[in-house]
Amino acid sequence: MVLFSFVSSAMYVNSYGGAASRQTRHESFEQAPMYVAVMTYLGFGIVTLFGYLRDFLRAVGLEKCHVAQERVEQKDFIPLYQDFENFYTRNLYMRVRDNWNRPVCSLPGPVFDLMERVSDDYNWTFRLTGRTIHNVINMGSYNYLGFAENNADFLKTVAEKTQHYGVGVCSTRKEIGNLSIHEELEQLVANFIGVESSMIFGMGFATNSMNIPALVGKGCLILSDELNHTSLILGARLSGATIRVFKHNNMHSLEKMLREAICSGQPRTHRPWRKILIMVEGVYSMEGSVVRLPEIIALKKKYKAYLYLDEAHSIGAVGPTGRGVTELFDVDPADVDVMMGTFTKSFGAAGGYIAGKKELVEYLRSHSHSAVYASAMSPPVTEQIIRAMKCIMGKDGSTEGIRRIRQLAENTRYFRARLKEMGFIIYGNNDSPVVPILLYMPGKVVAFAREMLTRKIGVVVVGFPATAITEARARFCLSAAHTRDMLNQVLHHLDEVGDALCLKFSRQKYSLRPDLYDETDFELDG
Repeated sequence: MVLFSFVSSAMYVNSYGGAASRQTRHESFEQAPMYVAVMTYLGFGIVTLFGYLRDFLRAVGLEKCHVAQERVEQKDFIPLYQDFENFYTRNLYMRVRDNWNRPVCSLPGPVFDLMERVSDDYNWTFRLTGRTIHNVINMGSYNYLGFAENNADFLKTVAEKTQHYGVGVCSTRKEIGNLSIHEELEQLVANFIGVESSMIFGMGFATNSMNIPALVGKGCLILSDELNHTSLILGARLSGATIRVFKHNNMHSLEKMLREAICSGQPRTHRPWRKILIMVEGVYSMEGSVVRLPEIIALKKKYKAYLYLDEAHSIGAVGPTGRGVTELFDVDPADVDVMMGTFTKSFGAAGGYIAGKKELVEYLRSHSHSAVYASAMSPPVTEQIIRAMKCIMGKDGSTEGIRRIRQLAENTRYFRARLKEMGFIIYGNNDSPVVPILLYMPGKVVAFAREMLTRKIGVVVVGFPATAITEARARFCLSAAHTRDMLNQVLHHLDEVGDALCLKFSRQKYSLRPDLYDETDFELDG
């Protein structure tokens, strides 16, 4: 067994000569025993073989084909449906897709209700039974601070703004969709993060995918963490810039690429790159790990690159007052060139923001496709973000916001510590509310999700191709709305299911004393 576990102490001194601050963090990435990897590959091999067998039976007419096919009269056309590309969906995903897209029929808070459904044709189609599964504990939503709620007292201002503005704007902000509450929210976001200016967008995914192409283009270089979110990857590809991927949170890998980029320049011409943009996330949504921000800022300054920080899962969720990883590491937000975040997690709403220097925001207002062409943010959504952010900042005259932040941190530490004691392999940082439990084998992933639902616990399971083929997992998201009784109930069932399905693969004895980590153990790209 190999255990990658580290304590990283980063010293940061701001440009104004202020006192240095130190942030120590502990992350673990324990590797499973060899037999687990062998059984995982064997499991995928078996279902793949059966997939080819079933395709053969469909081809000779012995099994009905449910997937979309080309019509006979279109056989000479360029095919719309690629059989090989759909092989995984057709033969692997369909067998287990009852574990996803379950219809929720209540508020998706710490508990929710599900509409029961069954399939008569092996998951090709579903039918509702008319029964409801009540009070399922929600361990999958990104409701970090519990603001996805229906408390009438808390939502009073949202109701008032809905009556005043309506629910839709039906215009872009460049035309006649720029409302006063939009500008109020932008100023509030800038104040909350501690930067000069900010700009809001109606969709979190588009905040990345539509703004990155406005910042970089041909002749620019993007250095992207290998575990970045799809929205970052799509934005990078749409930009036309050259993309190079460095190993996750590995500063040696990043510095090597920065050095090569400075020394060699662009391919063939060897001209200097117009821009070098480092793209990272605050909290990585599949690993639960936290960016090594002070070290990345030091490299960015050393090689005169730009830094793009995606705080979708960290803003509101980490830091003593919920201001994200810049607060967690006590670094100056001005050292991050582009600060991005979403309102879909900690704020219980929708949309995203870009924040930074005023010149950056003003440039994006006229060059971002998302700013120029997309409809303005819905007024009730805008007010929901405002009331949640004011609550976090204490501007509503209460301490409810800071109480929720502290409760989330307490729930996170408690849940992670208990899982380690039980013997599960979990990934990520001790401060991260994203807690992945490694399940590995495809059969156990399916059995785990189904068994947990029978115990009225809703979980999110993730496998290949969203993760590495040998690292399928269940991803738990902690919330300030989870009570200790809820967490104990979940942990009790996890303990029983873990024993029943043999999911406790860890061979590391739980200890509060972290092991030291040597980053040079990682293999670097050549």
